[in-house]
Amino acid sequence: MDSTPNVIAGVGLADRPRKSRWPARMDLAQSLTGLALGLFMWGHMFFVSSILLGKDAMWTITKFFEGYFILGTAYPGIVSVVVATVFALVIVHAFLAMRKFPANYQQYRTFMGHRKLMAHEDTTLWWVQALTGFLLFFLAAVHLYQMMMHPGDIGPYQSGERIWSGGWGPLYIVMLLAVEFHGGIGLYRLAVKWGWFEGKDANASRKRLKTLKWVLTAFFLALGVATFVAYAKIGYQIRDQKGAVYTPSWVVPNPMEKAK
Repeated sequence: MDSTPNVIAGVGLADRPRKSRWPARMDLAQSLTGLALGLFMWGHMFFVSSILLGKDAMWTITKFFEGYFILGTAYPGIVSVVVATVFALVIVHAFLAMRKFPANYQQYRTFMGHRKLMAHEDTTLWWVQALTGFLLFFLAAVHLYQMMMHPGDIGPYQSGERIWSGGWGPLYIVMLLAVEFHGGIGLYRLAVKWGWFEGKDANASRKRLKTLKWVLTAFFLALGVATFVAYAKIGYQIRDQKGAVYTPSWVVPNPMEKAK
């Protein structure tokens, strides 16, 4: 007996399996979390690079995020909440992105063969994004956990000491490279995927977006290196003052005193 549902006249349509909408929903969620993290990455770089304007500038931005200028007292716990939110976004984004990784060696070989055969730059960029994302899942987790547990250890002297004397320098250098390549490629691919700034000529728009992507990557890498050097220099200068905390001379009393 033929058990195939009769769909010619519309009979049996309700019995046909429907395609799940979850893959599309997860794809959208991956794009949204990636966009949020990419924009946060740029904002974070500008915040930490305030050290290039001087210790007072970096201290001011740090205390702003701790609520000092609004609440009259510095509450580092506010930073912990923000970091925990970012941490959660990283975990969700990584979980969603893993769906597209090669699941076994055979899939890896197939992908590498296609990449070599097509010699398509965007395919190679995706592979770089996948590799840097894998690195960031571990590097960013360590960094975020440390910031979440010790939010009060952010400042010109504390950050400088962490790089020079605390052994965090190598991790920050690798993480800087991974973040800027991963984030830059990710934002570029988002713009291409969803047709942002596409214009009338999609190929020309993609070329302009790719150029902009590399310009932004170079800019943020240069800014990151300059920022790293500035903190390392401060760390070297206070290498014999373990646990030193910087407070501008114009701040009286110390903003942490009321919080104790």
